[in-house]
Amino acid sequence: MNIGDVARASGVSTKMIRYYETIGLIPPAHRSESGYRNYGDNDVHTLRFIRRARDLGFTVEQMADLLALWRDRSRASSEVKKIALDQVEILERKAEELKAMSRTLKHLAAHCHGDERPDCPILDDLAEAEANSDKAQEPARFGRSGIDPLRVKAR
Repeated sequence: MNIGDVARASGVSTKMIRYYETIGLIPPAHRSESGYRNYGDNDVHTLRFIRRARDLGFTVEQMADLLALWRDRSRASSEVKKIALDQVEILERKAEELKAMSRTLKHLAAHCHGDERPDCPILDDLAEAEANSDKAQEPARFGRSGIDPLRVKAR
């Protein structure tokens, strides 16, 4: 299969397949004499595994760990379970953060008149947060969950 075929079969875009190959998450594809990538059924299976792990919010590092465990038939399932439960903790924390943001925005919107006047508590709150930025926490920057998995592990 060429890269387009494997992308359609796996649900992973060609751009992401090339990226995963570049970072070593998947091995380099076999190349034809003309230099085109050639893939097999095992590659599709691996990419489906990666797509599902990505859909569950796992980081690239976690996906690499899971792939290694998946390939290791002598692995202990406890290792896999620990990774999964760590991810559950991250997702639940992120869900709480999203709920808190939603409550804040609902509160601000409820106090906004939404009329022709320029007064707006939503903008006032955003501006006040800007004024207090020296006290603000470092922004979350990592992955879909917005949580640095290295900090989670450090606990």
